[in-house]
Amino acid sequence: MGISEAADRADHFVPHRFTEQLVDLGEIRMNYVVEGSPDAPALLLVPAQGESWWGYGEAIGLLSSEFRVFAIDLRGQGRSTWTPGRYSLNTWGADVERFIDVVIQRPTIVAGNSSGGVITAYVAAYAKPGLVRGAILEDPPLFSSQAAPPYGPGMMQTLGPIFALWAKWLGPQWSIGDWTGMVDAAPRELPAFLHPGIGFMMGQGNPEDGASPTPVQHLKEYDPEWAQVWVTDAANAGCDHATLLAQVKVPTLLTHHFHMTDPDTGQLMGAMTDVQAAQARRLLESTGHPVTFTPLDAPHTMHGPMAQQYADVITEWIKTLP
Repeated sequence: MGISEAADRADHFVPHRFTEQLVDLGEIRMNYVVEGSPDAPALLLVPAQGESWWGYGEAIGLLSSEFRVFAIDLRGQGRSTWTPGRYSLNTWGADVERFIDVVIQRPTIVAGNSSGGVITAYVAAYAKPGLVRGAILEDPPLFSSQAAPPYGPGMMQTLGPIFALWAKWLGPQWSIGDWTGMVDAAPRELPAFLHPGIGFMMGQGNPEDGASPTPVQHLKEYDPEWAQVWVTDAANAGCDHATLLAQVKVPTLLTHHFHMTDPDTGQLMGAMTDVQAAQARRLLESTGHPVTFTPLDAPHTMHGPMAQQYADVITEWIKTLP
């Protein structure tokens, strides 16, 4: 199985608000957009699993008056190269570091949502000195995206079953697979506590609605092997979350919003529990670098439906940086 370039799957894509570019980083070609004055502070936006840069579209429009905004597609998402068997925090983090080094070429504030937030924590811990000014972790699944975390529930006690469903029905790699089969199988293969959100998790805006009868755009642009490596814990190989949080070397903004639990089972339906968020905060504070912890009443991907509030929260925090 070879490496897939954007040209190999050109029919997956539709036009978006900003002009897309590709940069050769060595192993992969990374897709990105850039907006704002070249003289403004650099801000890099890292999307979540299954999302592409264009999920930040509204936020980019709001932030580009203050910042030089870069938004990327990680390997396996959007027009960036898809690489079989090469997905992990180590490789995603190295890609982001190389992008800052090659494209941005100056100290950068890095902001990531969900798994993109875990990747951002990795970069803030392990990137070479001088590349990262600050890290914004937007509702990241710290600890909860590990198979056996030291605090709270692990991947398969939270949203892991939906990733297993994606990996099974949308694979093999580089194919949307059997979307109709997945929609039909979801009530059988997902635990009952996830049933109220099936429509939402498969592309509908309202959790009460049914799942989309056709593949939604953000999953057309997504390699299902991403899902597989989280379910198997291969994504975290060599990257224990407690260890990497204790190595973060820059000021950090940690937001925590979507932490619903099932009233019947107590199982987590969001990114991380309050206990996990508190432990992440404690480990970040142990580094001696400034930490701002901000609980919010917001959806998991705050930068989409609450773009103005997202822009306000991170802009105010960035003003506190040296």
